[in-house]
Amino acid sequence: MSGYVGRAVLDLFIPRLCVVCGRSLSLHEDHICLDCLADLPRTYYSKMRRNRMADRLNDLIQRELTETEPYSYATSLFYYRASTGYRDITKGLKYRGDIASGRYFSGMLAEEMADSELYSDVDTVIPVPLHWTRRWSRGYNQAAEIGEVIARRLGATLRLDILKRSRRTKTQTRLSIEGKRSNVEGAFKIRRGADLSGTSHILLVDDVFTTGATLNSCRKVLKGVTGPDVRISVATLACVGD
Repeated sequence: MSGYVGRAVLDLFIPRLCVVCGRSLSLHEDHICLDCLADLPRTYYSKMRRNRMADRLNDLIQRELTETEPYSYATSLFYYRASTGYRDITKGLKYRGDIASGRYFSGMLAEEMADSELYSDVDTVIPVPLHWTRRWSRGYNQAAEIGEVIARRLGATLRLDILKRSRRTKTQTRLSIEGKRSNVEGAFKIRRGADLSGTSHILLVDDVFTTGATLNSCRKVLKGVTGPDVRISVATLACVGD
């Protein structure tokens, strides 16, 4: 009860607002109001072995395969729709430093994944890295914030010592599909001394899945240091489409 009293007093001076619609939150609401939460365009991909996000990713992979590798699972909490306030969930985390909100929604995704047999054997979580200059100016990596929450819930190891972004890339937002692919081609490298021995299922994490170009570029680099039987799947807060 004392926690609610303290929150009520704070709300008088610093009102907490819904990240989607902007209205004041009640004592029992966190980051998103109940109306917006009810309408959250969830994908429910976490329990789907095949879904449109996974198919898009695996289509990219199949074009480049030289040997057989396990199917990459893919999941996302909700559909990204630029015309709605739900876009502010990922934008707030990425551009406005709203880490608390990002962790809240990451927790929702993590709960879905923990309840799915598809991700029960994930042992390693690797966030898509930022270039050091962008990480320095932003102060954090939004993918790492998401990945930390998911790794903890899945009982997996968060690895920030595996991948690095060797060059600063343009933002992917306004690029064509081919432009996105060429923009991130060769942008990621394995860190010196990185060791993934004993790993069987890697989960790559990012904030938004658009064409899959960034995640696939990371996957290709990881495949160079893992065995052919290692599964590399992906998870993002949002997925463009539908």
